[in-house]
Amino acid sequence: MPLIRVLLADDHSMFVEGLQALLKDSFDLVGVVYDGRALLQAVEDLRPEVVVADVSMPMLNGVDAVRQIRNSRPETKVVMLTMHAEPQLAVEAFRAGAVGYVLKTSPGEELITAIEEASKGRAYLTPLIAKDLISTLIEARLPERAETGETRLTPRQREVLQLIAEGRTMKEVASILHISPRTAESHKYEMMNVLGVATTAELIQHAIRLRLVSIGGV
Repeated sequence: MPLIRVLLADDHSMFVEGLQALLKDSFDLVGVVYDGRALLQAVEDLRPEVVVADVSMPMLNGVDAVRQIRNSRPETKVVMLTMHAEPQLAVEAFRAGAVGYVLKTSPGEELITAIEEASKGRAYLTPLIAKDLISTLIEARLPERAETGETRLTPRQREVLQLIAEGRTMKEVASILHISPRTAESHKYEMMNVLGVATTAELIQHAIRLRLVSIGGV
């Protein structure tokens, strides 16, 4: 029986080396990428069955990358492997199209199980946050829960916001996203209006809150 084809996406080289050692005997590791945009291209080129991706990655975060993979190649399943134990982030990842959510502090056997389940089209959630996630889902369904400006950002605006928070100039943002500088600027000012902020620094604060970028490289 052929091994499951797995692509790894994480911007920490030493951590990836550990992952490769953990998974090499159980799966066919078809490649490693270190940012979200390289991930999108590798999915098209290598056609893995399962992707193991971090949430916090340069250029394009894991959650927004999952959303694009679901649209372009839905047969590829994505397991998120992250330091972030916030239930709300797990909810967002599953809504974006992920089928697994495992913490980097979980036992290695958990990741192996999550990959195997993903290849069968089944979901896997680490028990470390399962109880808290159920509480979060119940809370999210309460009618009085108001929509925030952050939840109204479009996928493209989230991409622009991440790149701005990473220190990219608007010309660089436009080049990376294959849009005009004027369009990039338009997205920026629309976000500022939606979020009710007046400066780039305030935009960056929202990017950190949304986990589009991280502090301390986690």
